[in-house]
Amino acid sequence: MAKLRHIALIVPDPEKAAKFFEEAFDMKVAGKARRGVYVSDGVMNVALLKQEGNEKIGIYHYGMWVDDLDEAEKKVVGAGGSYLAGRPDTPQSYYEAKYKDPLGIVFDLTHTGWIGAVKDVVAKT
Repeated sequence: MAKLRHIALIVPDPEKAAKFFEEAFDMKVAGKARRGVYVSDGVMNVALLKQEGNEKIGIYHYGMWVDDLDEAEKKVVGAGGSYLAGRPDTPQSYYEAKYKDPLGIVFDLTHTGWIGAVKDVVAKT
């Protein structure tokens, strides 16, 4: 099963947004994005991306962590989705492949994950 582990938000000021996530939800800054900041709760990664041009503030896309990128792509296309852009270029790359679902909503697939996220959650005993 694919795991939802990434949400990207468009924000006017990524540093200010990260401070809110830290203060309001006790999330931690996990790293820098090309155009913003990653915060994490230890399972989910939230990319706070600087607004560019006429981008709308709010949810930009979501990301699914999969076991096998090629197999996941076949399932996505078989379910009516379509490839959009990108592909990781190294085994350690956090860059993901982008797709659209049948409604045109953009999402990422990765088999290597996102900084600050974990694929499998293990219950504490």
